[in-house]
Amino acid sequence: MKLNISYAITLFLFILPIVLSVENNGFRIELRHVDSKGNFTQSELLYRGAARTMHRLSQIRGRLLFSSANIISTMRGGNEETPVGTYYMDLAIGTPPLFYSLIVDTATDLIWTQCTPCKKCVFQPRPIYNPSRSTTVSPIPCNSPIYEYLCSVDPPPPSCLCSYNYTYVAGWTSGTLKTETFTFGTTKAVQLSKTVFGCSTSSSDDFNGTSGLVGFSRGPFSLPSQLNASMFSYCLTSFFDTNSTSTLFLGPLAKFSGTAVTSTPFVKSPSKSPFSSFYYLSLQGISLGTTKLSIQPSTFTLQSNGTGGLIIDSGTTITNLINQAYHAVQNAINSIVNLRRVDASNINGFDTCYNLPSGSSLPTMPDMTFHFEGADMVLPVENYMIPLAYQNNNLWCLAIFSSDISVSILGNYQQQNFHILYDVDKEVLSFAPAQCGN
Repeated sequence: MKLNISYAITLFLFILPIVLSVENNGFRIELRHVDSKGNFTQSELLYRGAARTMHRLSQIRGRLLFSSANIISTMRGGNEETPVGTYYMDLAIGTPPLFYSLIVDTATDLIWTQCTPCKKCVFQPRPIYNPSRSTTVSPIPCNSPIYEYLCSVDPPPPSCLCSYNYTYVAGWTSGTLKTETFTFGTTKAVQLSKTVFGCSTSSSDDFNGTSGLVGFSRGPFSLPSQLNASMFSYCLTSFFDTNSTSTLFLGPLAKFSGTAVTSTPFVKSPSKSPFSSFYYLSLQGISLGTTKLSIQPSTFTLQSNGTGGLIIDSGTTITNLINQAYHAVQNAINSIVNLRRVDASNINGFDTCYNLPSGSSLPTMPDMTFHFEGADMVLPVENYMIPLAYQNNNLWCLAIFSSDISVSILGNYQQQNFHILYDVDKEVLSFAPAQCGN
């Protein structure tokens, strides 16, 4: 359903004070890796990241097979040991404020958290939000234009509240929409009143281990959309640096400049939900060192049904390339690595690995370049190869997976130590190498 004018005006009036604050100033938020407090080894971090990637990929596969208007996210497969999502942001909800950690997800739009009274709540590390104890929460009635956009197409009964049921292929969450005061920020707290969010009283076990999500997609309920923030950016620290936090900027603070900054336009998303919310890029080729790989130009062409193309995604750890492109990369790696090839296909997708003899140093490898329209993303070896311990062997593995679906995804492992700017108004992605831990 298209966003109608009355809804847009209503939402804008709801958040006008917030819009002015964000557009004039912006704010900064620290991002915490989901495994930052787990005391995991490097190999354990990789296995967990690979597992989340495979779950993510299975969800997009389900989208392609069974896509419909009410399937609008790609989260799946959480439990207390391996929760969903990769990066969490801490925020406060309500008055008095209570603090929660919610997943940051560029592939979905709704902001939601679990609420009491629970019908079917799942495990989360902190007490569940109780709207009856907040003085700033307000329900959204069914006669609101928001109801027409999200909640139902049927005539609402008198005096009803706007309810929702978000289906995620292998998961779901349901509850009522409300407005509430949210508090964000690191160096200086920013309080945002009348934020539209989902108050979920039932969720499937797929969301075990999390308090909810903060959507950053193109959809109208995402945080940037509600704030009318024309841009946001993030800088993700090294994957194995679990002691440092990454940083996300909203509004004018997201800007950066310099000679190393390059930009590429977003590809217009398909109109069909959920693909309309994704951020697509025009990947035109891949090089290893100075060698341009043999990949057909049409390999990454986005189709109107959501197949093809490349999505940049904060929630996928390992980059996925459709088979033709993956095999071209695999063959190029094989041609320059003079180590014994190891069949490690059962390690959550790491099927291009080499045995590292005891005491040997890592091979010298050239940069890998992703050629986007108008911009080259140059990946150093640590952004595409991974040292991995497996069955008493030390392996050297390609940190790119083969996708068995016709969609490629640029994952956050490849985005580490890049400052990445989403300029939503200009429909442009900009990026530059950075030491994000600094």
